[in-house]
Order: sequence, then structure tokens, then C-alpha cells
Amino acid sequence: MLTVSLHGIKVQAPRGLYAEEHIIGNAFEVDVDIWLPDAQPWPYADYTLVQKTVAAAFLQKERLLEAFVFSIYTDLKANFPFAEKIRVAVRKLHPPMHGSVSYAQVCYETPLGVQ
Repeated sequence: MLTVSLHGIKVQAPRGLYAEEHIIGNAFEVDVDIWLPDAQPWPYADYTLVQKTVAAAFLQKERLLEAFVFSIYTDLKANFPFAEKIRVAVRKLHPPMHGSVSYAQVCYETPLGVQ
């Protein structure tokens, strides 16, 4: 099985649960892993399509990390229907809360063999 990964995709967007986040914005980071079946010819996944899919998700008026993960996953599954597994992790870097927090993260991955 071949894994194609694009990690550390940076996005700055006025998204979040709280009103001030829609004014000041947040820094987000996304990791995507796509597991492709062994096949001939060798499987291929376009990195630019992965990055464009991530960027497009943050143009939507979503508020929750879970909604971004679902949107990205759904679009990637449509673009790569032959993928055996897809993993998407979305992090909000330095979320606006009391104390020092590096990031909040939501991750989803399909179990192997689940379409």
C-alpha cells in the first residue's frame, strides 16, 4: 500500500466558535494522509488537489474543527474514490483560551477497508 501525505498545510482564517475569532482570525494547520492500493500503473494522488481541498474548506462559514475535518474528508473521498483509507487532522494553533495551549486538534480517519 502506498501512502501519500501532505502535512503542515497552513491556513489563516476568521473561523472559530467565538465572535472575536471571526474578527482576529485563527491560524490552522492541517495534515492529510491518503492510503492508496497497490495497483498497476502505480497509484497517483495530486498534492495540489489536496491543498486546494483544504483551502476550500476554510472558505466555508463553519465554526467547529469537526466541521472542517468532515468537509475535507468528504471532498477528498470524492476526489480519490479508490483510496483505501484517508486521515485528516485539523489543528487550531494557539487557541484563544486562558493558559498556554499549543493547539486544539480534531482528527478523523477511515478504518482500513471501509469505503
